Amino acid sequence: MLKIHHLGVSQSERIIWLCEELALPYQLQHYTRDPVTRLSPPELKALHPLGAAPVIEDGALLLAESAAIVEYIIEKHGAGQFKLAPTHADYAAFLYWFHFSNGNLQPVIMRFMLANRAKAPADPLLLASARDRLDRVLALVETRLGQVPYFAGSEFTAADIMNVFSLTTMRHFQPIDFTAYPHIRAYLQRIGERPAYRRAMVKGDPDMTLMLS
Repeated sequence: MLKIHHLGVSQSERIIWLCEELALPYQLQHYTRDPVTRLSPPELKALHPLGAAPVIEDGALLLAESAAIVEYIIEKHGAGQFKLAPTHADYAAFLYWFHFSNGNLQPVIMRFMLANRAKAPADPLLLASARDRLDRVLALVETRLGQVPYFAGSEFTAADIMNVFSLTTMRHFQPIDFTAYPHIRAYLQRIGERPAYRRAMVKGDPDMTLMLS
């Protein structure tokens, strides 16, 4: 059975959600952030050198990095579900948006958050640049979700599992107002209606308010 090492309010929610979508049995090990630093506890650092979640155990295997874990579970335990085949018309779109999550969306939000916390008025160009990049990335997402119901196209895929964290839970660290993005808000409402997503969030972070609007 898979064991998921889950840090509360973190991208390890992706792994719980994927297992719920696939109806895979798993054991969940919870970890709590330091109340002051908001960093992961020593127990996670003892498990993996980077001290970050998610980490999974599958027998003797220990694997970190959420994207790698998602691909591993899909191929090893999910019979390829939620991953489009190369012959699928939306295969390239799936690849792009799957990697967009950690390659663009999440880093851009992180950069904006750090610019704000660094009191960037001391360097107004830094904050303006971070805000501009965030606006352009969100505009791209808004356009995409106005064209298709899910990131890869007509089908729900792992690209959605990867991107939703940045559009929801990450906003607990960096508030972002989605009032000007009706297609993103409608998409998040669709995600929130998925029973597997609801189960995953209850199991992983039962006290966290879901940022679905």
